[in-house]
Order: sequence, then structure tokens, then C-alpha cells
Amino acid sequence: MTNTLYDALFRPHEANDGAFLALRDGSSISYAAFLKLSARIAHAMVGAGIQPGDRVALQAKKSPEALAVYAAAVRMGAVFLPLNTAYTAAEVDYFVSDADAKLLICDGADATALQPVADKAGAVLLTLNGDGSGTLAERAAGQTESYEPIERGPHDLAAFLYTSGTTGRSKGAMLTHDNLLSNAEALVGAWRFTKDDVLIHALPIFHTHGLFVATNVILLAGASMIFLPGLDIDDLVANMPRATTMMGVPTFYTRLLADTRLTQDLVRHMRLFVSGSAPLLAETHRDFEARTGMRILERYGMTETNMNTSNPYDGERRAGTVGQPLAGVSVRIAEPDTGKPVAAGEIGVIEVKGRNVFKGYWNLPEKTAQEFRPDGYFITGDLATQDADGYVTIVGRAKDLIIAGGYNIYPKEIELVLDGMPGVAESAVIGVPHPDLGEGVVGVVTASRGAVLDETNLLAGLTSHLARFKQPRRIFVVDELPRNTMGKVQKNLLRVQFAETFTAKGRDAAL
Repeated sequence: MTNTLYDALFRPHEANDGAFLALRDGSSISYAAFLKLSARIAHAMVGAGIQPGDRVALQAKKSPEALAVYAAAVRMGAVFLPLNTAYTAAEVDYFVSDADAKLLICDGADATALQPVADKAGAVLLTLNGDGSGTLAERAAGQTESYEPIERGPHDLAAFLYTSGTTGRSKGAMLTHDNLLSNAEALVGAWRFTKDDVLIHALPIFHTHGLFVATNVILLAGASMIFLPGLDIDDLVANMPRATTMMGVPTFYTRLLADTRLTQDLVRHMRLFVSGSAPLLAETHRDFEARTGMRILERYGMTETNMNTSNPYDGERRAGTVGQPLAGVSVRIAEPDTGKPVAAGEIGVIEVKGRNVFKGYWNLPEKTAQEFRPDGYFITGDLATQDADGYVTIVGRAKDLIIAGGYNIYPKEIELVLDGMPGVAESAVIGVPHPDLGEGVVGVVTASRGAVLDETNLLAGLTSHLARFKQPRRIFVVDELPRNTMGKVQKNLLRVQFAETFTAKGRDAAL
């Protein structure tokens, strides 16, 4: 088994004329053509002064050329830094400066705003538009279509991914060749991918899900993917008859369920639906199975580790759980303060150890040391239980834990009750400052289509399900919950929005 990304993912396909990317316009790109494109881009980046180990930042629309930048960075031994296309120039400034990037590739429309960012960091700025044009393409044109990759070892850095930064500035997670490759190997085996698979790829490629899970799995298996710009239900429906698998976030599945075209006949050619990046409601899991006869496979991962657990391909896929540890990944549920494992069924923090676990946070050795136990386990910050069969059920983030009147309250427990109430589509439970209790519990809910929700009735409906100290003191009905690009509810924004609920100012505003 090879131990670097190029040798395992790309080199086997240098003469492969089979389809790698099927595009929305009906055209396709073979493996061999894609690798020739990546070679030309690698030469262009070398011409821009990029050397092995340099960070290459990319903020550009999803395209075959943008994906080829990742392959080019791997070839030339650079460290790939994908950036969310929604980031502002100020946010990009932080990432580029913190990572000390030497090349910033952006959409041509953003070049004026980002040129000062590049200048400040001492980086070269090149452009790459959604149609593949731009100054990067101009520099790559005419370059030779071969590029012998720079020799790398398994522990050399391959990528930086910055954490979401919901509690302070984002941290750069340093991911090695072995981190990424070992995870792809585990997933190909766990999810039974072969060269005959066709994946619907409608995820962004600036995130671990669409880039390192979906793409690396397809490359390792030698399969192909239908490479779509983003989530469009018409595109998903149109392509399912010629696909075998799909990876998505929960929003993919809730929107499919809202479409009458989702039937057993539509999915008869599909063998696997995977969900991740945000919790999948058990209701969504059950509704999807009732409609299609197929059970969504939910898994759990994070920026620093890629995938850690997965429901089984063969075996019981339990709604509401994220399954069991992947091959080669050790997972334990421990007391947050001591690291001592808790008993089966008790709540603790998820700790992970394995080849998939990142090398550390860029330029933050003290923070890195704080996040690892002495025996090498990484403290994820996610709270969960694990049953006797090894299935993990996430109950929230440690930072989302609410402490009211000295009691520990886990939002997920309350959310499950709220989600099961008539008319509630989805809920989020948060803690906000309370003058007497320290924190007060607040519920935020959205209504199902056509439903009308009343706070008094919702509060009354909780009394028989939850101890008094767990019951929200207020429940607010909103049109939608704030989410990031991967579909995760941004509770940090809700905590800001409802921060004054129990203060005198908040009570006065409600009068």
C-alpha cells in the first residue's frame, strides 16, 4: 500500500481514459485529461515561485479547474488551503496571513478586493473563474502535460483546513498525506466503493466533506462522479437514474423529501445515500426510508480528523446515531476533566486516536497540547454516549452544554422532545445569561409547512417529558435557523440574538 496521496490517488490513473468527472452540461473529463490539466497548473504554480511546503490558498467557484488545483498542489508538494467562497476579504486576509500563504487564487471578480490581501502577505495573486478562465489558466496554457511529483512522506503536510471558529479565531488544522489517505482507505472499505460507482457530487470542495471524503474516496476507488455546481433538487432528481451513490448534508434529504418526485422508482439504481456535516434528524431518516425503502447512512467526522465513525453498510443503520468507529480509528467516551472513560450509555466527550487524526494546529503548539491527552487521544469537544454495541449518539458540543442553577443540561435531549411535537419542523436549544440561574434555557423552533406554533402550548407540552430544570423558560418561533454552508445550525448566532432574553432590557423589549 502506498503512503502518499499522489501515489495512491493520482498516479494509478495517469493513463486512465475512463470518465472521472461528468459535468452538468453533459460533457465529461477523463482521469488522464484531469491529471494533464493538474500538471499544467502545477507548472504554472512553480512559475509563480511556489516551492514544496508552501501554502496555496484557493477561494474560487467549484469547477474541474479548481479541483485540479488540489491535485496540482499534491503533485508539487505544496500545502493546499481551500477557503469558503462566502468569506469576505477581511476573513481571507486572516487565513492567508495566518497560514503565510505564498499563492492566493481567487475569482476574477474578487481580484481587486483581494490584491491588497495578497500584497500584505507577500503572496502572488492569480485568478480562476467558474468557467476555468483567468490568469492561472493563462499561465497554465501551453505548459507541458507531464509533471513528476515531488517526493513526499506520509507525515508531510498535504493541507490546512481552518476550523469554523465559532468560539474565537479559526485555527489551522494541519493534515498530512497519511491523515487523508488512511481515512480514504477506511471509507472505501466501509462503504464498499468500487470502480463501477458513480457519485452525485453536489457538495462544495472547500470543506472536508466534498473534498477529502467524496473526492478522495472516488479517486482511490477509481470511480466517477457527477460534478454539480451545488445543491439543486432538479439536478439530483435528473441524475439519480445514472448514479449509484450520493453524499450530502441533511438539507439534501429534507428538500428531496419535500419533492413528490422522490420515489422508490427514482432511487432503484442507487445503492447508498450518505449524510454528514450536521446532525440528521431521526424523523428525516425514518421518512426517507418510508418513501424510498432505503436507509440513509449517517457518519461523524470533523475538520481535525476527517471521518471517525459510520453506521454500517451491512448491518443496522440506527436512526439518531452516527454508528461505530471506523477501521483503524479508536474512539472512547470520557469524562471531560479527567479523560477517564465513562460507562456505556453515560454522557462524556468523544476522544479519538488513529492515523486520521491531524498533526496539530498551525503555529499553536500550546493549544495543540491542550487538545490531546497524554496517551495521544484527541479531545473532540463533542459530547456523546456509546452503547454496548459501540454505536455513538452525539448529544451536543461541550461548548453548548448549559449549566443552569448548577445542573448540567444537554440541549440535544430537549431538542429531541421539541422535534417530536406536532407542528415543529426543527429546533435548537441554547443557554443565555440569566441573573439568577447563571444560564437560562431557551428553545428556538421553526414550524412545519402550514403549522402555527404557540409558545404557551409548546411549553406546556414539555412538562410531562422533561424535568423542570431542563425545560426552556422561553421558546421563540422563527422562520428559519441560521446555518453555515454545510448546514450546521449556528448556535453561536442564536446565543447573540437571544442574549438579553432574561435581562431587564430583554424583558422591557417584550412588553
